[in-house]
Parts: sequence; C-alpha cells; structure tokens
Amino acid sequence: MHDLLIAPFVEFGFLRRALVGCLALSVSAPVLGLFLVLRRMSLTADVLAHGALPGVALAFLLAGLSAPALWFGGLVAGLVVAVGAGALSRATGGREDATLAALYLVALGLGVALISMGGGGAADLSHILFGNVLGVDDAALLLMAGVATLTLVLLAFAWRPLVLECFDPSFAAAAGARGGAWHLLFQGLVVLNVLSAFQALGTLMAVGLMMLPAIAARHWAREVSGMAYAAVGVALASSLIGILVSYHLDVPTGPAIVLVAGAAWAASVLAGPVDGLLPRLVRRGHLAG
Repeated sequence: MHDLLIAPFVEFGFLRRALVGCLALSVSAPVLGLFLVLRRMSLTADVLAHGALPGVALAFLLAGLSAPALWFGGLVAGLVVAVGAGALSRATGGREDATLAALYLVALGLGVALISMGGGGAADLSHILFGNVLGVDDAALLLMAGVATLTLVLLAFAWRPLVLECFDPSFAAAAGARGGAWHLLFQGLVVLNVLSAFQALGTLMAVGLMMLPAIAARHWAREVSGMAYAAVGVALASSLIGILVSYHLDVPTGPAIVLVAGAAWAASVLAGPVDGLLPRLVRRGHLAG
C-alpha cells in the first residue's frame, strides 16, 4: 500500500505540486459548478473554457509555456466572452446562452487558427487543451492556491445572493439583490478557476473537475450546503485517485482525474441516496410489498 499510495508523492516533487494544486482547485471549483447546475447553466463552464482558448493560444505564440502569460491571455479572452455575452444579451434582449454559444464558437475557431498560423502542432494544442502535470511549477501552484483562496472568500459574501437567485430570482430582484453584478462576479470566478488549472489539467479537462463532482453531489444531499460538501469531497477524492492512476498506468493526468470523477458520478447515479437508481428501486419494492 505504501508503494501504491504514498511512494509516488514522496519520490517525485512534481507529483506533490500537482496534488496540492489539484486539491486547492477541488475546494473551490466544484462549488462554482454546483451553482451552475442549480442555475441550469451546466455547459457554461465548458463554453468559457473554449472562450479562453484564443487568449491562451496568442500568449503561447508570444511567450511560449510561460504560466503568467498563458494565464493572463486566457483571463482576458475568457472575461471578454463572459462579460460580452451578458452585456450583449441585455443590450439586445436576446438569450444569454445563445450569445455565449456564438462567442465561444468564434473564440474556438480563432484559437485553433492562431495555433495553426504560428506553426503549432498537435502537441502544442494538446498541451493547451489537456494540460501536463510536469508543467505545475511553483508559480502555477501559487496561482492555483491563490485563486482557490480568492474564490472561497468571495463566495462567503456571495453565497446568500447566489442561492436566492437560483431558487427565487423574482424575489431577489424585488429585494434589490443586484443579481446582474453577482452574476458577472460569479462568471469571472468560473473563468479564474478554469484558467488556474491550466498547467495541470488544461483548459478543457479543468471543466470536468468543476462539473462532474457538482452533478454527482445532487444524489447525496438535498440542501445546497450539503451538496457543496459532497461536491468538494468527490473532487478531492478524484484528484488524489486520478493522479495515482495517471502515475501507475502512464496516462495523462487531466483525463485520468476526469475519468475518476466520471466514475464517481456514475456510482452516485446508481447508488446515491437522493434519486439514485438502486434506492428508488428498493423504495418501489417496499411500496409494492
């Protein structure tokens, strides 16, 4: 058991950095994912991850694998998509999800075009989209921890308005909860969390760690606070087990973590006490008896 669970982290410093960074992300990102699920915006995180691609690609062409440059480029592009979609939908009266879809498709095409124009190959695109655990240096680790800390602090203030908007937006508007401002702050936090995981998981795989634990959490609790704890627990376990699977089976870290989180979601759907398939069958059997 020591060789299987502990020895990899004792022997390799890059695995320890990846673990600490992913654990930090696991504390903040799934909570944001939970609010996306409650607001029926589960695909928004994926859209914002795609939206950050042209900024990441441009920074990659200009500065190479510089974590600050990649993060800053992705942040600017992601915020343009997130804030731009909200502003355009309010100005034109259109649906925000449609505007997000249009902007992210344009951004995705632009990002791939920039990589191709700069002579980037499949390996460059793969690194940007799916990350590389070897790229988690001290700067990337500090960034992930800093973003997680900032997210938790801001969520402490935004928790009540966000919950209120999820379940009773009309009352929130009548009470002057400033839903638009909280919504923009929330989307900015989603962008920050996706980009902070860039080095380890890539811009796309980070969405998996944000959303899959949040989707699984609804099968373990009915209250929002309980779902938040469940989502964080699933994410923490997925990060640890995923990194170990990546090391022992020699598979990319990002996909390994997402697959473990996917397995946790499947187990939750099957056996979770809240609307799980097996508990529902058992209850039907009792009622029939």
